[in-house]
Amino acid sequence: MTAGLALFVYTLVNANQAGWGSTETLALGAVSVALLVAFVFIELRAAHPLVPFSIFRLQTLRGSNIVALLIGMSLFSMFFFISLYLQQILHYDALKAGFAYLPLALTIIISAGVASQAVTRIGFKPTLITGMVLITAALLWFSQVSAGGSYVGDVLFPSLLAAAGLGFAFVSVTIGAVAGTKPQDAGLASGLINTSQQVGGALGLAILAAIANAATDNSTAGSHLVALNDGFRIAFLVGAGFALVGTILASVLIDSRDSREAVEAAAHGEAPAAIAA
Repeated sequence: MTAGLALFVYTLVNANQAGWGSTETLALGAVSVALLVAFVFIELRAAHPLVPFSIFRLQTLRGSNIVALLIGMSLFSMFFFISLYLQQILHYDALKAGFAYLPLALTIIISAGVASQAVTRIGFKPTLITGMVLITAALLWFSQVSAGGSYVGDVLFPSLLAAAGLGFAFVSVTIGAVAGTKPQDAGLASGLINTSQQVGGALGLAILAAIANAATDNSTAGSHLVALNDGFRIAFLVGAGFALVGTILASVLIDSRDSREAVEAAAHGEAPAAIAA
């Protein structure tokens, strides 16, 4: 599984240089798919599989993992491109770029605390959808960055919006991922949601980096700085598309009954598993 995913990510990153239709890209892509298929085949035949696929019969768990994948694809890439924008466009050094993240980090802490209370009152599904809407809006805002921009005008306010959405989304999707699972499956469900986020981050970064590089290379701008900025804008816009798809799928794939049951459990003094942990 690890080899298949790593090779798939490398194939995406390398495709711009090797060519999307090149023998190298097609061969590496085929090998990565074969490795992933082999993992599934082995797991289906194993007496005690690492991942019993029967757990995916739970609708909310299945939906939460799909949404977590899209959260990773949109948000993890966002951090990468913000860092590049700060250093390559605004000419921040590494230390100053790091300090520029402090408002975002503090907002995540606050929003996660608010989200922990919200899921016990309105349920994890509405909280998750709210978070995804905020993330989508923040990435659309980021897609307006300019080569002559500023930290306050182009980074600070959309990053605060993204941080609020991240806190809401991470807390609620984690609770959704363990909703309805048996106590003996809680560890597996927790591992799956973390894996989905990490895999989403790797795939999203590979895809968006390839798109950004292609946009920069094909830019007709006379300035290299403007061409770089064009690539960042496209990457943020596609990331917003990932988040929008996640918003739609969260409303469709996650069972509202599980969300309501979590609220009822909280009303009787039973904290959702993710909060209790």
